[in-house]
Amino acid sequence: KPLVSSGKRLRDFGITSGRLACGKRNSITDVKGVRVGHCTVEFGDGPMIRGQGPARTGVTVVLPHEGDLWHLRPSAACFVLNGCGVVTGSDWLNESGALEGPIALTNSHSVGDVASALTRFMADRHSEIGSQEAYLPVVAECDDSYLNDINGFHVKDEHVLSAIANASQHVEEGAVGAGRGMSCYGYKGGIGTASRVVALADRTFTVGCLVNSNHGRPEQLLINGVQAAKLLQAEQSVLTGEGSIVMVLATDAPLNQLQMMRLCKRAPMGLARTGSCAGESSGDFVLGFSTGRLLPRKSSQAVQELPELHNDFITPLFEAVIEATEEAVLNSLLAAQTVIGRDGNKVNALPIGSILQHLR
Repeated sequence: KPLVSSGKRLRDFGITSGRLACGKRNSITDVKGVRVGHCTVEFGDGPMIRGQGPARTGVTVVLPHEGDLWHLRPSAACFVLNGCGVVTGSDWLNESGALEGPIALTNSHSVGDVASALTRFMADRHSEIGSQEAYLPVVAECDDSYLNDINGFHVKDEHVLSAIANASQHVEEGAVGAGRGMSCYGYKGGIGTASRVVALADRTFTVGCLVNSNHGRPEQLLINGVQAAKLLQAEQSVLTGEGSIVMVLATDAPLNQLQMMRLCKRAPMGLARTGSCAGESSGDFVLGFSTGRLLPRKSSQAVQELPELHNDFITPLFEAVIEATEEAVLNSLLAAQTVIGRDGNKVNALPIGSILQHLR
């Protein structure tokens, strides 16, 4: 009998990916201070009635550190592999080289509502927002309309605030939060995470990745280099679109904005290891930030002395990003459970019993 996904991860099956060691949690939250919160929005069954459901959606929030996000901004960058999608605030993020608030993930049509909720959240805490400076929230999306009443705009302020309030070092994976209505390689996808630890000279740094996977066709899927489609016999959904994926990177290595961009450009190499080709209608975005290099919003000093990694030591971080991204995508597949959404549309969990033996 095929073993159906039930919240397990790749390493729970005794299978490792890559050669580098993972962090304690094998999660983006292995980077000190990073927290992740979800709020899943789910109600209704049967035929879709716009505005009434069924809803299979949600929001996921990444908090880069536990301090003042507005005044202590991590070095950051955003890389677009294929632009069939949107990340709000990404132009300013790349221009300033800094992240000045949470990162939120949600469905395509709830971007505006989530952005407004984040703006109100930050404005309630910082009086200069709206009086001296504008805040440009960072919200990334994927399309969950196959399972969700996406035109119902079911993600509200309270869901965003709940995700922020519930953020912790424990990251639930699979069909949760923004990942509730997502599909990956024809099977159920969503939230996945992984990390790698790198020793550089006299220092040790961590690189973590969190994904919201909603991409790929069934025949493309690779698991540790194995062409899974040839081994899987369970029914796939009729969903065959190219979809999208958002990849969020975090590291405690002190990287400047250019170096962070270079890390972001390596994440798609890990994505490619799982079979993706970033097709025509795929939105493939990478957001990355460094907690090891915080940029103060204001300073009395004209010249800042901030820590910065020498480029001679950056290559191992590239490898770490690639491995963490690959495993995060696989974890998003393995952890997700079957979901039935609007109009009875169904996306099955990945049945892995038939390929475990080959992987081992």
